[in-house]
Amino acid sequence: MSVKLTIYPDECDAFGHLNQASYLALFERARWELLARGPGMDVFERAEVWPAVRRATIDYHAGVWPGDVLDFSTELVSRGRTSFTLRQRAVRDRDARLAATLETVFVCIDAEERPVPIPDAVLAALAAEPRRTPLPSGVTLAWDEAGQGGQVVVLLHGYPFDRSMWRDQLLGIHGHRLIALDMRGFGASDRGEGPLGVGDYADDVAALLDALAVQRAVVVGLSMGGYVALAFAERHRERLAGLVLMDTKATPDDEAGRKGRDDAIAAITTDGTTKPVAAMLEKLFAAETPAEVRERVLAMMQRATPTAMIAALGAMRDRPDRTDLLPQLAEIPALVLVGNEDRLTPPDANRFIAETLPGADFVLVEGAGHLPAMERPATVNEALQAFLDRVV
Repeated sequence: MSVKLTIYPDECDAFGHLNQASYLALFERARWELLARGPGMDVFERAEVWPAVRRATIDYHAGVWPGDVLDFSTELVSRGRTSFTLRQRAVRDRDARLAATLETVFVCIDAEERPVPIPDAVLAALAAEPRRTPLPSGVTLAWDEAGQGGQVVVLLHGYPFDRSMWRDQLLGIHGHRLIALDMRGFGASDRGEGPLGVGDYADDVAALLDALAVQRAVVVGLSMGGYVALAFAERHRERLAGLVLMDTKATPDDEAGRKGRDDAIAAITTDGTTKPVAAMLEKLFAAETPAEVRERVLAMMQRATPTAMIAALGAMRDRPDRTDLLPQLAEIPALVLVGNEDRLTPPDANRFIAETLPGADFVLVEGAGHLPAMERPATVNEALQAFLDRVV
């Protein structure tokens, strides 16, 4: 992921070149822009640390003038216990020539200005690119990771989102290893060939766990991710250490639901994703969901490709009824959460899952719509943390 910034005359010196002091400001603006697109500009505040610059080294390679566009890329190149180093490159867009390189060493400090260990979630947020794992199917999945110890927790996003919807969980859950992945075609994961079923997404999860040498995991799925989590429970039950379902259904689409999927597929095929995204967006949120969350969700939806959306719509349309599966999972610790203002998968549908799934806990998240993990992350994190801490 990169950031493109245009150079203006007030950023240049008396000779018309980009000023060296302006370079530092542009590099910093590019860093913050990347955080705003992904984990959020308040990522350090939420982790209760701050990155203090210890050293910055800049090399200049080519001239830059007003009107030029610089393409800034950022990578995490090293880390210590309390410090990390970012390397940024500024490339002239018009001729792809490297203009400048900056390496910055940051030290994480607390409110008393004392160096503190870097939270794993911060490192995950700083990574410019996700980790990538090729699967035997030929598809490569992208994923982020935070935390260590405890349970391995796989976070499955909804439709048409990506792994970044779980940023508050990566930052807020402690004592467990969290893996937030992009399902096929979404985010930075490959689409693959041919039509897909919900079971294919579930098999990808199992294959990723194989690649990471993980035997069992707690699987957390929201909406479409919940459909995939239930498919995983059916197809790979021996791998399931716990099951968390958010704002989802165990029942299949009814006739009206199937028609809605078909209509969305037709609209995307004919006119692209704009109208289906707008139609879905207005149904997602609780009345008091902050504008910042709404903007993050819209950005995720706009990143989704037509091919990924069409494949996922077909998979959801054709998913089987898994109501009969629920009583068979009596030995699996389970948690069901739903926003009290969810209009897409209403509380009653989720309460039915909790009542049919033996021993499942049920949490109604006040002030949330279809995306409580983003709308009310503190409430969701508290429930998730308590659940994960007692799973053995």
